[in-house]
Amino acid sequence: MTFGVGLGRQAITEADEAFYAEASREMVASGDWITPRFNFEDRWQKPVLYYWLTGATFVLTGPGEGAARLWSALSGAGLVLLVWGVTAHRQSTRPHAWLAGAITATSFGYFTMARSALPDLPLAFCITLTIVAAFAAFDAGGRAGTSLRWWVVAGIATGLGCLMKGPVGIVVPALAVAPAWWFERREAAVRWRHVAAAAAMAAAIALPWYAAMVTRHGTAYVESFVVGDNLERFSTTRFNDKRPLWFYLPVIAGGLLPWSVFGVAAAASGINGLLRRRWHPSRDDIRLWSWAIVPTLFFAASVGQQPRYVLPILPPLAILTARAIGSRLVAAQRAGGTALLRGATWATAAVFVGAAALLYRLQPLLHDTSAAILATSAIGMAAGGAALAIVALRGAWPALPMAVTASAAALLLGVQFSVFAPGRPAAVERMAAFVAAHRTRGEAVGTYHAFTRNLVFYTRVKQADLLDAAAAAQFLASPDRVLLVLPERDLPGVAAAAPTEPRLLARVRHLNTANLRLRSVLNPDPNVELETVVLVSNR
Repeated sequence: MTFGVGLGRQAITEADEAFYAEASREMVASGDWITPRFNFEDRWQKPVLYYWLTGATFVLTGPGEGAARLWSALSGAGLVLLVWGVTAHRQSTRPHAWLAGAITATSFGYFTMARSALPDLPLAFCITLTIVAAFAAFDAGGRAGTSLRWWVVAGIATGLGCLMKGPVGIVVPALAVAPAWWFERREAAVRWRHVAAAAAMAAAIALPWYAAMVTRHGTAYVESFVVGDNLERFSTTRFNDKRPLWFYLPVIAGGLLPWSVFGVAAAASGINGLLRRRWHPSRDDIRLWSWAIVPTLFFAASVGQQPRYVLPILPPLAILTARAIGSRLVAAQRAGGTALLRGATWATAAVFVGAAALLYRLQPLLHDTSAAILATSAIGMAAGGAALAIVALRGAWPALPMAVTASAAALLLGVQFSVFAPGRPAAVERMAAFVAAHRTRGEAVGTYHAFTRNLVFYTRVKQADLLDAAAAAQFLASPDRVLLVLPERDLPGVAAAAPTEPRLLARVRHLNTANLRLRSVLNPDPNVELETVVLVSNR
C-alpha cells in the first residue's frame, strides 16, 4: 500500500526522475531502443534497463507519472518480499520476518524512492537479490545442483544490475559478500566453476547493449560513461563537492525513519555488549553486518557521495532492527518492561507528534493542498504518536510492532499527499499549458533556472537549457520570436541585458519542495519560500 497508493498523483519533478521519464517517452516516440535520449539529445550517463522497462510500460499505458514510477514501486514491493523471505528462511531471524518486511515497507528511504521514476530502487533490488542468492549458494553445501541454481540467480541479478546502473551492480554485492565468505571459507564450499557460470550469465545479459553502444558511438561512449560517469564521479569533485566521512550516518538514520530510534537503541546495546565482550557473533550476524558496513565504507570513501547510493544497505539494517525489537519485546514480556525499549518508544512517539506540528506550521506554504487533506494528514501523524505513547504507558509491548507500522504508513502517506503531491494540475503542467497556448508558430522554448528538466515531459518540445543570465538574454535577442521560462526574481537582470523589454505572457506560483530546508519550517514565509515562475517572449 505505501508504495502504490497515489503513485501518479505527483507530477514529474524537476529532480533526476525527469531524465528517466522523458528519456523513456522519447525512446518510444523515436523507436530507437538502443541510445537513450533526453530533450532530444543523446543521454549516455546511465545504462538502458530502466528506460526499457518504463518505455515498455508507456507502450501499454501511454506516458504518465504512475507508469514512469511503476518499476520503482514494484522494486520496493520486491525488496519487502526479499527481506521477509530471507528473514523467514533463517532460524535465528524467523520470528521477526514480518516485522523486517514491515520496516522495509514503511521506512522513509524506500518509501521516497519507490515513488520516484529513478533506477536506484530497482538497482537496490538487483543488488539485494545477488547478495541473498550468493549466501544461499554458500548454504547449499554439498548439493551441487542447488548451489549452481543460486549462483545462476546471482548472475542474472548482477547482469540486470549492471544494465540498470553500471559497474556498481557488481562492486556492491562483491563488497558485501567477500568478508562473509572469508569468515565462512572452510564451511561455504564455494565451487568456483559455479561462480564462473554466474559471471558468464551476467555478461550474457549486460554486455550486448554495451557492445551495441560502443559499435554505434565508438570510444566516445566508453570515455563518457566509464570514465566520466563512474570513475570521475567516484574520485573527483566534478559532480558535487566533497562531503565529510560521516555524511552517510544521518542519511541512513533518515532513510530508516521512523524506525531509526529503535535501530540506534539496538546498535547502542550491541556496542555495549561488544565492549563488555559479551557479543559472540553468529554466521548470520557476520553476514548482516558485512552487508551493511563494508558497502557503506566504500561509498563513504567516494568523493561523489549521494544519499541514494546507500539504499542497498537498508535491508540488513531492517533485519537487524527487527531482530533487536523482537528480542526486546521478549525481554519486556518476561521482565515487565525495559528502559531501553520504553525510551525508544517515547522518542518515536515524539517524532510523530513533532511531524504533525511541523506540518501544521508549514501550512502557509501549502497553498495547493486542500484543508481536508492537510487536517487528515496532521491528525493521522498525531494519532500515531498518541498510539505509541499509550503502548509505552501501559507496557502493551505485543502491540508495538503493529502500532509503529500503522503509524509509519500514516506519516509517510500524509507527508506525500500534503506536501509533495497536493493536487493537479501542478505548476509545471500549468506552465506547459501556457507554453502550448502561446507557441503559435513553432517558436523555440528556453528555460533558465526553472523547470529545466521536467517541462519537456509536458510540452513534448525541445528546449534550450540556458545556464546564465547572459545566455538567457542572448536567447531573447533571437531575430525570431522565442519563449523563455524563468523565475520572476531573475527577470530584471535578464531584461536589462536583452536588446528589448521581454513581454510577460503568464506566471505560476508554487512551492519548490527541492528547496525546502529547516528554515522553511521554522519561518514559513510565503514571500520567501514560494517561487513565481514566468513565461516571457521577446516580442
